[in-house]
Amino acid sequence: MDLLLILTYAALCVAIFKIFHIPLNKWTVPTAVLGGILIIGALIFTMNYNHPYSEVARYYFVSVPVIPVVSGQVIEVPVKGNELIQKGDILFRIDPTPFTYRVKSIKAQLIAAKGDRARITELIKRSFGTQRELEATIARTDDLQAQLDHAQYELDNTIVRAPSKGFVAQVSLRPGMMATKLPLRPSMIFIPDEGQYFAAWMRQNSLLRLVVGDEAEVAFDAIPGKVFKGKVASVLSVIGEGQVQPSGTLTSYTGSPPPGRVPVVIEINDPDFTQYRDFVPGGAYGQAAVYSQHFHHIGMMRKILLRMAAWMNYIFPFH
Repeated sequence: MDLLLILTYAALCVAIFKIFHIPLNKWTVPTAVLGGILIIGALIFTMNYNHPYSEVARYYFVSVPVIPVVSGQVIEVPVKGNELIQKGDILFRIDPTPFTYRVKSIKAQLIAAKGDRARITELIKRSFGTQRELEATIARTDDLQAQLDHAQYELDNTIVRAPSKGFVAQVSLRPGMMATKLPLRPSMIFIPDEGQYFAAWMRQNSLLRLVVGDEAEVAFDAIPGKVFKGKVASVLSVIGEGQVQPSGTLTSYTGSPPPGRVPVVIEINDPDFTQYRDFVPGGAYGQAAVYSQHFHHIGMMRKILLRMAAWMNYIFPFH
């Protein structure tokens, strides 16, 4: 944008010098140069301050790690990658054999315990048993019932189902592999069908002109030459660089200062965006500009700049 302003000002100066036959001397030329520096500098400063821009923006989405409740050998993976499925559809099955044996074993023990309970109850009626024996038998029966419920719960969860409507990205699980319930090693990554949100990382000094509801525009690298309208949905009040968690180490300064940009969520409400939504993958890069109510006419410069950047996305190297 600065180059465009310089070229425009230079063209105007040439036209004025020629039309009005202004001589080129040590007074007129420096005056024109200094005047251009002041005018262009003032325009750029006013634009940057009142209409913030970020070249660092991304389309974010939520991913759900699929971790089975039980560990075991995978015997079937019916789901396909990037295929929309409904809540409750089967993602994969774990071999239920050991869990079935466990249920059968506890059921057999429970039947025996219930029989002992019935016999003790009958002996108490005939004054051959004690209340202590009955209480121990009841406790044993209740314990086995709880174990049976837990074993049945594990057996039911050998079938891993979709937590909601969505799709699984990059299905690399195969029959014969071991699926574990360790949280650090999910078996799949599930992407809920709940929409995505666009966040622009603005500089901290731009907070002076960031107000929820202000007009905004977004340009995606994946869609060259297109700019979509939106509005500021929220300005997050905290940034990751400042978070502190309980530990045995005191907070201290190390290394260079962090970038510390502020995430600003922009809601894209342009109706034209619906036909391009499939061309924007989750995590896609973009650029964003916010137009405040101050010096609204200067915002035209920012709009031109953003559209120039969108057209520049047509230019990329080939290998």
